[in-house]
Amino acid sequence: MSIPLPFLKPSARDRIRQEWIEERRREARMVVADMVHHSDYLVRLACNVLVQHGETPEEREDARILLVILDAKTPGRLPAPDREGRS
Repeated sequence: MSIPLPFLKPSARDRIRQEWIEERRREARMVVADMVHHSDYLVRLACNVLVQHGETPEEREDARILLVILDAKTPGRLPAPDREGRS
């Protein structure tokens, strides 16, 4: 997205993109708020959205911490070792 300049109006494309991001952010917040009823995959996806597009630094940091917790909970997500046994 281009940096808005004082003499330029935001384009329709920028406005629509921002609305789309806000809708995804809203959905991600709903998934995280009710994460007990969602799969780890969906919670990870929601956290990634909030890490990238969260409104506040606290929201982004909380989502990043939740991703760390989910990764610790599911150790099988580590990369498979190669033929020499290294990751």
